[in-house]
Amino acid sequence: MKDNRSYYDEFAAWYERERHHGYHAMLDRLQVDLAAPLCAGREVLEVGCGTGLILKEIAPIARRAQGLDLSPGMLEQARARGLEVVEGSATALPFDDASFDTVYSFKVLPHVQDIAEAMREVARVLRPGGRALLEFYNRHSLRYAVKRLKPAQRVAEGTHDTQVFTRYDSLDDVRGYLPDALSVVGVHGIRVFTPFAQAHQIPGVRHLLGKAERWARDLPATARFGGFLVVQVERR
Repeated sequence: MKDNRSYYDEFAAWYERERHHGYHAMLDRLQVDLAAPLCAGREVLEVGCGTGLILKEIAPIARRAQGLDLSPGMLEQARARGLEVVEGSATALPFDDASFDTVYSFKVLPHVQDIAEAMREVARVLRPGGRALLEFYNRHSLRYAVKRLKPAQRVAEGTHDTQVFTRYDSLDDVRGYLPDALSVVGVHGIRVFTPFAQAHQIPGVRHLLGKAERWARDLPATARFGGFLVVQVERR
């Protein structure tokens, strides 16, 4: 099992090559559209900002946008975009109490082993009444079923996905990770219908799937089956 810093340093170059089109671009658009209303005019933290592909969309509308990542390789590319970023861990955020109005984190928390501590840190840096968007990998999803059937996938040079700590949760699991200071106020689901990423390389299918995924993201009947479960919480 590789440590997260080494994995993301190796993954940095691959990440940039893959995220500007098709499936990954769709995911980023759906995530940005969720985060933007909570970030406009506010002081914002992205936990696990990577190379800054989402942060660069949020920074222009926020009063202040700060990114954090544990990978120097990722942060080098984020800084090249002119973004305000710092190296650090989700379980020990290097910020004062009540520093932010909004916190968001996409595709990072499933790789954090001490998830309860990460949730306590989110609560600590949020101001009272502040909101956080927290994304988890959903055990009750088509994506999880496909993952169980597929062989290990290469995610970086010499690294397969089974070599990286990854946790799949239910909504009840997520509720159990939250400290008393955080309460769930909304649930969204990203990648409800997409069976595999390559489906978005087929022109007609890509368009239909994109429309279906946008529709399903916020609908209560479908959101809880998203491969990526985005839980919106509020700081009491």
